[in-house]
Amino acid sequence: MQDVIEIPARLIRNHSEKASDWLDGLPMDVERYVGEWDLTIDGDVLSGEASLIVPVVRRDGTPAMLKLQSVNDESESEALALRTWNHDDVVEVLEDDPATSTLLLERLQPKTLDDLPDDIEATQILAEILTHLMVVPAPPGVRRLADIAGQMLADAPAIIPLLVDPAERALSRRLADRMAEVLPEPGDRLLHWDLHYYNVMAADRQPWLVIDPKPLAGDPGFELMPAVWNRWQDLVATGDVRQAIRNRFDLMLDVTGIERDRALAWTAGRILQNVLWFTEDGDTRIEDELKTVADALLA
Repeated sequence: MQDVIEIPARLIRNHSEKASDWLDGLPMDVERYVGEWDLTIDGDVLSGEASLIVPVVRRDGTPAMLKLQSVNDESESEALALRTWNHDDVVEVLEDDPATSTLLLERLQPKTLDDLPDDIEATQILAEILTHLMVVPAPPGVRRLADIAGQMLADAPAIIPLLVDPAERALSRRLADRMAEVLPEPGDRLLHWDLHYYNVMAADRQPWLVIDPKPLAGDPGFELMPAVWNRWQDLVATGDVRQAIRNRFDLMLDVTGIERDRALAWTAGRILQNVLWFTEDGDTRIEDELKTVADALLA
């Protein structure tokens, strides 16, 4: 079995430093779950940014995907979230092992919303899906947006000064202040956290199904940033990136009915979250794309 499984280079690049033991154990883990769940490997392994995906077939002939990932705050509630949302909106969990966050998932078609040529159509579909997800209360045990946002505000005073540009430091403080305004009412809906075009795939039983949540309990306004920021090349192609960002944001609001001021405040939080992450990793300037989104929506 170990000779069959070749770990994709992207997964090695992303995890060789922080999760080398997990990487080293993947071939044996695949062998374990193929045996325990009575599976047959059915193609070349695939990789997300943080998971190994193995096409398999179940004993009854049903095609499926075996997903192996390291256990962390993002992965440990994935199966719970997928089983909490309506079955018609998300990929089905066929088997799972909570101890390792390993999942056996329904096999979907190799097509995502990113493959649709028209980004406006893709955004419309994404927004319609969000309207279904955002009404579901978060189950007990899911991470809370209140805790994550509170920690961001606690960390910001030490991290923001690492930015070399005074204007970028001032922007980051404004982002923190804007998010702080809505933190007292953080919400209780089941959030995906990473709802963008690659994480919605075509299926046989429904046109589109959601995959790969990083579950949170919180305000749906926190969900909009990935839809705004992804498919950046389509925004650039319009010739007016800032207006295209506003148009995409407005479309999401029009379809979902999310209240604008709260959406803007939580989007400020999402931008700040990325600024803090990148700065902690050694960046001393804010990415141009993040600054453009901030300027388009929050100036």
